[in-house]
Amino acid sequence: MIELSASLLLRAYAAGIFPMAENADSEELYWFDPERRGVLPLEGFHVPRKLRKTVRRGPFELRFDTAFRAVIEACAEPTPDRPKTWINGDILRLYTELHERGCAHSVECWSGGQLVGGLYGVALGGAFFGESMFSRVTDASKVALVHLVARLRAAGYTLLDAQFVTEHLSQFGATEIPRAEYRHRLAAALAVPTDFGGVDQEAAITALFGAEG
Repeated sequence: MIELSASLLLRAYAAGIFPMAENADSEELYWFDPERRGVLPLEGFHVPRKLRKTVRRGPFELRFDTAFRAVIEACAEPTPDRPKTWINGDILRLYTELHERGCAHSVECWSGGQLVGGLYGVALGGAFFGESMFSRVTDASKVALVHLVARLRAAGYTLLDAQFVTEHLSQFGATEIPRAEYRHRLAAALAVPTDFGGVDQEAAITALFGAEG
């Protein structure tokens, strides 16, 4: 049996494959390579008018990579809309290790010193693989997503993998593409040099909203 490691996980992502557990208590991980892959357009990302006003108002303190493990644990919590989660102990361990290697990042919304929303994902070259998001107050996860896209654009990323298209992601312009096209985009993105941390976030948001018109 092949030991599941962070290094193996990175190789899987580079090949277009990602893992999920059946539920939080499962001791097994399953590999997925969908025939059609959900992606969010970095150049054509749509921010609904109401959400744009919220982002500009700045109700949250935005942080990056200051509470990665807490973000995953929050994403793993059951909610009324999501009573079961696919994040188990192996997922927590492996992605925390990826973060420690600088290959996984979190976007966090804080309010009153409390973590109230955010998301996390894996970064390889110019590709970012979004994994999960959570929100404890209205719009927190959406604000985190907008800030993620702004940062990815500013840092030179070319691919934002959403895995599967949901109604929630469709409002931002998420679409499905065939596996072959996804692999072509992924191969090109992996060769792109990027710097997730070297971004002026305020300027990145201004550029995103300016590009959207």
